[in-house]
Amino acid sequence: MKDEMIERLAMSISKEKMIAREIGSLFNHLKNSDSAGERRMVSSQIAMLKNELRKTGNETIEILEKIMLFKPLNKDFQIVAAEPEDHMPLQRTRTQTSQQMPINNTAPMQGKGILKPDSLEKLTLSRMKKKEKKVLKTKERKPRKYVKLASRMFHEFSTKLINKGKFKDLSRDLIKANMEFVPAAYISVIFFTALLSFFVSIIIFLFFLFFNIVALPPFIVLAQESLSIRFLKVFWILFAIPAATFAFAYFYPSLEKKSLESKINQELPFAVVHMSSISSSMIEPSKIFNIIISTKEYPALEKEFIKIQNEINVYGYDLVTALRNRSFNSPSKKLSELFNGLATTITSGGDLPDFFEKRSQSLLFDHRLEKEKQAKASETFMDIYISAVIAAPMILMLVLMMMRISGLGISLSTGMISLIMVLGVSLINILFLAFLHLKQPEGI
Repeated sequence: MKDEMIERLAMSISKEKMIAREIGSLFNHLKNSDSAGERRMVSSQIAMLKNELRKTGNETIEILEKIMLFKPLNKDFQIVAAEPEDHMPLQRTRTQTSQQMPINNTAPMQGKGILKPDSLEKLTLSRMKKKEKKVLKTKERKPRKYVKLASRMFHEFSTKLINKGKFKDLSRDLIKANMEFVPAAYISVIFFTALLSFFVSIIIFLFFLFFNIVALPPFIVLAQESLSIRFLKVFWILFAIPAATFAFAYFYPSLEKKSLESKINQELPFAVVHMSSISSSMIEPSKIFNIIISTKEYPALEKEFIKIQNEINVYGYDLVTALRNRSFNSPSKKLSELFNGLATTITSGGDLPDFFEKRSQSLLFDHRLEKEKQAKASETFMDIYISAVIAAPMILMLVLMMMRISGLGISLSTGMISLIMVLGVSLINILFLAFLHLKQPEGI
C-alpha cells in the first residue's frame, strides 16, 4: 500500500514539474508575442494550467497526509552518549555486536558529537563539489571609437525614435544577424555615417562644379559651361550620396541576416543527421548541442547552439524555454522550425531519435531540390552573360562606329567609343559577379 502511495506521489510531483515548465515557457512566449489575439490565447492557456497546477498540488498534499515518512528506531539500536564534561566520543552500538564506531569529537556542539561521513558519502560530496556548469561564450569585443563617437552625438535622438516605435524591423534584423550592436548604437552609426557622407558629397560636388572628366589626357579639365548650368547638372550629388549611404547602412543588417540564413541552411541537414545519431544513444537532450559544438564542423550553427547553452547555464531557463527563445530570434526559418519541433517533442514526451530522423530526411530532400534549382539557375545565368557581356557590347560598338562614319546622331571619337566599351563591359562584369556571389550559397 505504501509503495503504491509513493508511486502516486512521484507521478503527482512529476506532473507538477511539467505544468510549471509549461507555464514558464508560455510566460516567455507571452512577452515575445505581438498581436493582441495571440496574447489572449496564451493568457487563457496559462490560466487553465494554473488551475490544473492548483488541483495537482491539492492531490499531492492529500497523498502526503496518507504517507508516514518516518518510523521509530529499531529496538536493538541505541545511541550511547557520555557526559559532556568527560569529552568521551559518541558511540553507536548494536546489541548483536560489541564493536564500537567512534564519532568525531573534535567539534562538540552542546555536548553532542558530529557523525563522520562514511566512504560513500565522502565520494558523493567530492563529486558534488567538482560538478560545475560550463558557460560557453564568444569573444567579447570592446566598442570601437567610431561607434563611441556616433553614440555620443546621436544616442539620445536614436533612443527617442526607438521609443516612438521607429526602426522595429531594423532592431529585429540586428538580433537575428548576430551583429554586436544594440539598436540605439547602430542607428546612431547610421546617422553619423550619413553625416560624414554629406561632407564628402560637398567635396565631390565642388569638384564637378568647376572640373570635368574626359576620355583623353589630361582626363581632368576645367568645365566650359557657366556656373548656373553646371550647378543644375551636379547639384543632385549633394543628396544622392548621403541617401545611398543611409539606405545601405539601413539594409545592411537584413543582408547579413540573409547571408547567415544561407550558411545555416547549408549546414543544417548534415547537423540534424549528426544529432539523430547522437540522440539514439538516449543522451540527455541538452548534451546533444554540447557534442555538436565540440565537433567544430558547423561554424554557423555553433553560435546558435552556444546561445541555447548560455540561456540554460547562465539565465537559468529550462531547455524547452531556451529552444523557444532561440526559435523566435533565429535568422533561419528552417532552424526555427527545428527548435519549435524539438521543444514540442520534449514537452509531449515524444521519441527524439524518431523526430531527428524524420526531420533530417525532410531537410536532405529540400537540400537536393535546392541544388537542382541552383543548377538550372546557373544555365540561365550563362545565357544572360553571353547576351549581355559578349553580344550586346559588340552590337553597340558597331552602331556607334556607323554613327561616327555617317555623321548621324551623336558623333563620338574612336577613343571615347573604346573607353565606353571598356568601362561598360567592366561594369557589367562587376555587377554580374556581385549578383552571382549573393545568389551563390556558402560552400560552393
